[in-house]
Amino acid sequence: MVQIDLVALIVDEYDPAIAFFTEVLGFDLVEDSPSLTNDGRPKRWVVVRPPSGQTGILLARADGEHQRVAIGNQVAGRVGFFLRVDDFDAAYRRMVEAGVTFVREPRTEPYGRVAVFLDIAGNRWDLLGAS
Repeated sequence: MVQIDLVALIVDEYDPAIAFFTEVLGFDLVEDSPSLTNDGRPKRWVVVRPPSGQTGILLARADGEHQRVAIGNQVAGRVGFFLRVDDFDAAYRRMVEAGVTFVREPRTEPYGRVAVFLDIAGNRWDLLGAS
């Protein structure tokens, strides 16, 4: 068996990112443990995961200017993350009410309903659901 276990997402700070993914998107906080950088400075190992998902997101606080400039631009402005939901309309309404920024309004495509939103760091995501 081969699977992708985690994908790293560079964020500015841990706690606002945790709140966005758990309170707004409904992910589970799987782990939040103290850790150390390669040179011994404190950091946290923070993993969130959709309740029914296998792949988690490692919320990695930017360490230095080189990483800080990647916040919100991890995939060069493209949609790089895809969140599939059972009830598109309910998820969209809940996210709008929570203040999530949508940069493309919902539309219907051959593969289903889609709208593009920004996460807390400014990365583009597709919200996907059935037609």
